[in-house]
Amino acid sequence: MYYRKNTCDQIDESMVGKSTTLCGFVQNIRDHGGIKFFDLRDHYGVVQLNLQKISASDSVSRESVIQVSGKIIARDSSSYNLKLKSGKVELLVEDMKILSKASVLPFEISECDNVSEDVRLKYRYLELRGPKWQNMLKFRNDLLFDIRKIMQAKNFLEVQTPILSASSPEGARDYLVPSRVHKGMFYALPQAPQQFKQLLMCSNVDKYFQIAPCFRDEDGRADRTPGEFYQLDIEMSYCDKEEVFSLIEDVMGQIFEKFAKVSLPKHFERITYKDAMTFYGTDKPDLRNPIKFVDLTKTFENTDFKAFKGNRVKGFSINTSKIARSFYDNLTNYMLSVGAKGLAWVRVLDDGTLKGPIMKFISLEEAEQLKKLTNANVGDDIFVIADEPVMCDKLSNLLRTRVAKDLNLIDYNDFKLCWIVDFPFFELNEETNKLDFGHNPFSKIRGGIEALNNQNPIDIIAEQYDLVINGYEAASGAERNISVECLYKAFEMVGYSKELVDKNFKALITAFKFGVPPHCGIAPGLERLMMILTNSSNIRDVIPFPMSVKAQDLLMGAPSVVTEQQLREVHIKLR
Repeated sequence: MYYRKNTCDQIDESMVGKSTTLCGFVQNIRDHGGIKFFDLRDHYGVVQLNLQKISASDSVSRESVIQVSGKIIARDSSSYNLKLKSGKVELLVEDMKILSKASVLPFEISECDNVSEDVRLKYRYLELRGPKWQNMLKFRNDLLFDIRKIMQAKNFLEVQTPILSASSPEGARDYLVPSRVHKGMFYALPQAPQQFKQLLMCSNVDKYFQIAPCFRDEDGRADRTPGEFYQLDIEMSYCDKEEVFSLIEDVMGQIFEKFAKVSLPKHFERITYKDAMTFYGTDKPDLRNPIKFVDLTKTFENTDFKAFKGNRVKGFSINTSKIARSFYDNLTNYMLSVGAKGLAWVRVLDDGTLKGPIMKFISLEEAEQLKKLTNANVGDDIFVIADEPVMCDKLSNLLRTRVAKDLNLIDYNDFKLCWIVDFPFFELNEETNKLDFGHNPFSKIRGGIEALNNQNPIDIIAEQYDLVINGYEAASGAERNISVECLYKAFEMVGYSKELVDKNFKALITAFKFGVPPHCGIAPGLERLMMILTNSSNIRDVIPFPMSVKAQDLLMGAPSVVTEQQLREVHIKLR
């Protein structure tokens, strides 16, 4: 190596008495009675430098890049640093060169966690120098490397699909790219390689995968980065969902065993969409949370209690015998703050009777059914939420999550994986009250054309499935609809004419007419998987150069204003 003979991780007791040259960043500077000590940090580790023979060390600032040469010597036992591989030795520097002098830093690298996110993202390269991020970068590298090994060992073919493609009307908003050559026309960055991977199945590719970049103009949140992300994109010919489940259960088993040091069950629990909404109020349930709702709607369908009458009613029981009164007040205030009209609760007394604010409004028969259905015992509290169906589900999820958090019911070192299946193919758009796709419009329809022609659209089931881990949607997939007749009919039911379908999905429709194998696929999100594996609270904590929550690249200054000449070249005028 031109600049150095060793890297910092190679320095240990076996090197004592040997000469070497190291390069790196000056992490710390300490002055002990006129003798200066530097901590030198490179990508691989840290080594202490003893500068008693060097007089020019005063000109060096922290985070400057230096080259040092000298001999490795043993440290005094009283100064051992056993946190470092090199902690029992140091380099006695005989020669030093400043390769790049650092200016005053905008923040201390060791104190990044106390710096505002906007500042950290603006100087992201400084934050990346710290050990936390060096480890995260290596974690990401190792994860992707292992994923590729696993998929190739299973005879999958890695294929890169286009980045510049056509805009399609389904899903999130596209990022558009104006064409210089074709005036007034645009490319779109792919929200996912959905159509391309299906076209590969039409191309006699049996098993495809890709570490695929995806671009969606969406708002950011804790588990979703705005702009771009990567997914493990998978598609297989001549298979059904059982083969996808078997594949992913094995892939996840290998990943979690290596990177989380846990053994997953061979098969994951399966929960229908309907049951997930009933029991947990969400199609992304965190199964580490033991709270499970029961549907009480029939119990109170003829009730005189106005808060319950005509609404969906759900409840659960839990032992709260050692909880302070303030717990109930705080919980009620929280539920009111998220849109609930109130929170009903009762306690099971020693004699088995119920006591609580709602008892004067419900009958003894209703109270007995309430206790029986929630499986409540002496000392338990029963919590009940009631509202119109969609709001009731939303509120029950929030209530379940809040109670588990307040009572410390979740083991955050645990991993619970499950499949959510039997999604509705259609749903009603809340704003327009018109039929819309509930998930992926290219999914296989249970019952095929007969279901589309004869069933209530809201009751039609799609062969779609989500992998949920600890309350996060970690992957989504489906058996694909290969019937052109079904595709036309499904799009027609949400308002797309045959001509519009042909225009927007011309390649896929045409390819299907020339023969297409049955196929299915799935796409785990890689950043979200990393977030789960590392127990990170925000997805930006596992992305080297993320956008801010406002979809800004604060490091590079994007989005930015471009010149009039650039706009003219792509035939765009701003308005």
